[in-house]
Amino acid sequence: MDWNSTPEVCSYSGYWEYCYICSLLYLRTMRQASEMSSTYQPVKCNIDCTCDNEREQCIYERQYAEMSSSSGVLGEDIVSFGNQSELAPQRAVFGCENRETGDLYSQHADGIMGLGRGDLSIVDQLVEKHVISDSFSLCYGGMDFGGGAMVLGGINPPADMVFTNSDPIRSSPYYNIELKEIHVAGKALNLNPWVFDGNHGTVLDSGTTYAYLPEAAFAAFKSAVMKAVLSLKLIEGPDPNYKDICFSGAGSDISQLSKSFPPVDMVFSNGKKLSLFPENYLFRHSKVRGAYCLGIFQNGKDATTLLGGIIVRNTLVTYDRQHEMIGFWKTNCSELWDRLNLSPPPPPLPSGLDNTNSTGTMNPTLVPSGSPGYNAPGEIKVGFITFFMSLSVNYSGLKPRMTELTHLIAHELDINFSQEIIHRLAENRVRLPDTFGSYRSFEWSIEPPPKRTGWLQSYLVIVIALSVVLILGLSAFLGWLIWRRRQESPLPYERVESVETVVREQELQPLK
Repeated sequence: MDWNSTPEVCSYSGYWEYCYICSLLYLRTMRQASEMSSTYQPVKCNIDCTCDNEREQCIYERQYAEMSSSSGVLGEDIVSFGNQSELAPQRAVFGCENRETGDLYSQHADGIMGLGRGDLSIVDQLVEKHVISDSFSLCYGGMDFGGGAMVLGGINPPADMVFTNSDPIRSSPYYNIELKEIHVAGKALNLNPWVFDGNHGTVLDSGTTYAYLPEAAFAAFKSAVMKAVLSLKLIEGPDPNYKDICFSGAGSDISQLSKSFPPVDMVFSNGKKLSLFPENYLFRHSKVRGAYCLGIFQNGKDATTLLGGIIVRNTLVTYDRQHEMIGFWKTNCSELWDRLNLSPPPPPLPSGLDNTNSTGTMNPTLVPSGSPGYNAPGEIKVGFITFFMSLSVNYSGLKPRMTELTHLIAHELDINFSQEIIHRLAENRVRLPDTFGSYRSFEWSIEPPPKRTGWLQSYLVIVIALSVVLILGLSAFLGWLIWRRRQESPLPYERVESVETVVREQELQPLK
């Protein structure tokens, strides 16, 4: 979207910037889209959408369980994926709001990104364009570990990633998993396995903050946890309007919570087990230091099991839609690239109409092992390295900072080592501060110095020799002139005689 600033896209989940409680990306920017974006186009009324009263363009309306809503028109524009994505900007259909209520209105962020199944889902649109495979991954931070990551396209899953089947038809546009048992402190809850299969089954929803279990499952879970924390004190929750189950006495160190709270395991129909740490089912008490409350609640009379963002804290979740599976891998998301043995993505393409994929592949690039896969043309000691970089900042703002930019690029390229410069350019390892906007090094080349031919070398020798001879000849001639003048005697000076001594001229005689 061709705007001066990137709108925040987010969710009412406190753990991740994106959510897929719906299958539509929409932004709180309808007026900006039509007035400030030169590439924006409204989606005109057609048989596949709901039209406005004038039947001129498509409209949408979304409502959520917590009574918030969003409505507006459908538009199409170029969507960019930020400085940490190797995916080129793409044209996509999204919603432009003209009305919103509830949490969507009061939250700080400017919109919501739908990653669910559906024609208007950003994932489905990218898959349809064949720029990513039919898969994506989200990594969620924890209580004390911030950060997160989003991978559009497939990855090579870690060997110990736990997978479960996901039926794309049963609960579309949501993602479900086949949960069969919950264990607390190593013991299975005394429940019928079908308790987690009621209504929509078990739905994994990052747009929901906490987890919600059917009535029987919640009662059993609550009882098992209460028995395991007898050493802690039961206290009131932070909000008197809710009957939260909270405990004090566990201390403020998150890494030590396992000493006070029991481990919890979720067992899937294939026998695989997802282990949860206390931070995956607790949230901090906002008024009492060192106190925590259960983040798993009863889902009213609804038989659906709803697992929100709290369950997947410090977890990479892979939505392999192509193979109808969802995988879970416990990890520190701030170290995701190193732990997955992936190279961080290079800077993106500049905003524009270029729809080509800069990598030509649908999977993240693996870290090169051994020597990089490029060759310099011979052993270059002195040569030319040329590269072009585009920056999405105004020239007036960039001009006074050209010296700073030059120094940053020199530092990033490690300018003292020519081979390191080549490595860094080839691997897209140049990183600039966000103040320089989106940027991309889109072309580079290395050349050896031009080789002199034999004729050129001989010609150069002749020119130098003639120059030397000419200089020596001029010096010798000037020296001879100076010597000659010094050897000559001065001319004698003759005094002018008096007027009387001068021979008079004869006067002309008159003609007769």
